[in-house]
Amino acid sequence: MMKFHLPMIFAAMLFAAPVVHAQVNIAEPWVRATVPEQKVTGAFMKITSPTDAKLVDVRTARAGRTEIHEMAMVGDTMKMRQIPNLPLPAGATVELKPGGFHVMLFELTAQAKEGDIVPLTLVIEIGGKQETMEVNAVVRPLSKPAH
Repeated sequence: MMKFHLPMIFAAMLFAAPVVHAQVNIAEPWVRATVPEQKVTGAFMKITSPTDAKLVDVRTARAGRTEIHEMAMVGDTMKMRQIPNLPLPAGATVELKPGGFHVMLFELTAQAKEGDIVPLTLVIEIGGKQETMEVNAVVRPLSKPAH
């Protein structure tokens, strides 16, 4: 007869579940790999909030500074620009992806190598209150498509 240990079952459930805090769901967080001496990269993920919220900041010890960005057409040219926050409409999944909304990581402290984990702290504003969420983003290789 097989014995199951309750703490091990709970630990397995935690690793299998998506990141959820204040009912905000973060799925598939990742960071694009860099080459040696490269000091900038992007972070991407899917965020779903059951109520209206905003992503107002992202922090990491792996970068000197971060910015929330969007890609948008300006005339005939695609331009990247910083935005003060990213609205998270109730019930909608907002995808941060190459060519769209994303987080820029500047002044990297080390090369982001495939398989590394980059800890990110997301600051989300819900109902006028800010909450932080810890997310571990895996580094994906340069040579493969973004998704």
